[in-house]
Formats: sequence, C-alpha cells, structure tokens
Amino acid sequence: MIVAIIGLGTFGSKTAISLAEKGVEVLAIDKNEILVEKIKDRVAHAVNLDVTDERSLRSVNISDVDTALVAIGDHIDMSIMATAMLRKLGVGRVISRATSLLHEHVLREIGASEIIKVEEDMGEIIAGKIAAPYILESYNFAAGYSIVEIKVGKEYDGKSILETRIKQNYSLNIVAIQRKIPIITLDGKSGFKFEVNDDPAPSDIIYTEDILALVGSDKNLKRLFSVLTES
Repeated sequence: MIVAIIGLGTFGSKTAISLAEKGVEVLAIDKNEILVEKIKDRVAHAVNLDVTDERSLRSVNISDVDTALVAIGDHIDMSIMATAMLRKLGVGRVISRATSLLHEHVLREIGASEIIKVEEDMGEIIAGKIAAPYILESYNFAAGYSIVEIKVGKEYDGKSILETRIKQNYSLNIVAIQRKIPIITLDGKSGFKFEVNDDPAPSDIIYTEDILALVGSDKNLKRLFSVLTES
C-alpha cells in the first residue's frame, strides 16, 4: 500500500509516521522544506512541492498512490485545491481534513471520499483507518478514548463475544452490533434490512459482515487494529 500525506503539520506528520511504523509506504508532501526535512528519515519518501501545482504532483506519480490524506488544517483554500487536484489526477481514495462545517461541505462537493475532523492525538487512529479499511468510523469522546465502528471480517466469524476475548485481551467493550438481514420486500423482491443489537450478551455470535461498535482507549484500540492488520 502507498499512502500520500499532504501537509506535514503536527497532525499530518504524526499520521505519516504512524503509517510508516505499520509498514505502509508513505509519500509525505509539504511546500515547507523545513517540515519535509524533519520527517524524511521516518518515511519512505518526503518531497517538498506545491500540491496545487498539477505538474509537480504528476512528477511524483501521485496517481499511483492507493490513498491520499489531505491533512492541511490552517489554510482552507490549499486544502480544497489539493483535494480537487488529487481527484483530477485519478487518486481513488482521498481523505480530507475539515476544520469547519463549511469546509466539510465544500470538500464533499468536490469529491473527497471521506472527511475527518480530528485533533493531534487521533493521528494514530486515523493511520489505522487508512491502513485498515475495516475501520468505518472513529469518534474521539475524551482525551485518549474513542468509539470506533469496525468490520472484523473473518477474524472472529462465528465466534461469540466471549470467545473473541476482545474484552479480556484488549480491555475494549463491544457496545453494539449492526447486522444486515436478508428480507423479501412487499413487492416480492429480495432486499435487506439492518438490525442493531444495542445490548449484546457474551453469548451473542459475530459474523463476517457485522459492524461492531467498540469503546476503549486509543492505545488498546491500536493494539487490536495491529492484530487485525496482520491477520
């Protein structure tokens, strides 16, 4: 996997380093040469260029990356232009950081795949999300603690909550399970409905397509993500 991080401020650089530590090939980009110099020994590639310049982006083969994270927070115009340029050049997954509701709206309008609104201490969680797409949503509700929605895939398929040992091994609580249930609609067609178990018991079984809501410390969530990534 190749991931481009656009903007190497505190959040961007922390996310880039976390991704590199997970074994992801990181292309770190910023127009500030000092920030590029600080990170160049921690990631696979660090480049000093203007991300709003199409020729410069093409020169680093930006269209070859799997995911690009626009981590620019202070300059909304740069964030918007970078997102638009990445979409124009064919980057399939563009995750952009929004600093306001208006900023978020504009980013969605120009085609950002996902929007994030996070602070520095969530950089490792976002890195986990990029490296592992089974992380669907992340909500930071207190310093160092999050609620995360994930698909665990085949790792725990057919196991009860107790058998997964998620609580015992990672001190994380499964607070809800969302499941897609096949149905026949009123007009006789096949369809689906979603059921949410908001009070799961230890004996409840988890299946591949289930979405789990987990609550716990970012540190323990990161431990679980590393296991899921390796499996």
